Amino acid sequence: MGVESWILRAPASVARAAAGATADPEERWMLRQPRAVRISYVREVIDRGGADEHKQIWMLRQPEQVRESFIAEVLAPRI
Repeated sequence: MGVESWILRAPASVARAAAGATADPEERWMLRQPRAVRISYVREVIDRGGADEHKQIWMLRQPEQVRESFIAEVLAPRI
C-alpha cells in the first residue's frame, strides 16, 4: 500500500481528505476507515514489512463489518 503510515494514523478529517486524492480503491477504502482500524493496520501490517500474508491475516481478524465493506467497496467493483 502506497499510503504513508503517518496519514493512516492521522485524525479522520486528514485521512478523509487524503482518500479524496487517491485513485486506488484499496487506499481510498483504508483512509475512510475509523482511526482505530487504520492504526491497527499500521501496527500489524506496515510495521511488520507489509507482506501480503500480513495483510491477509489482518483482514481475516477484522470484524465482519470491516470485511464486508472491503468486499463491497474494493473487490466487488472489480468483478
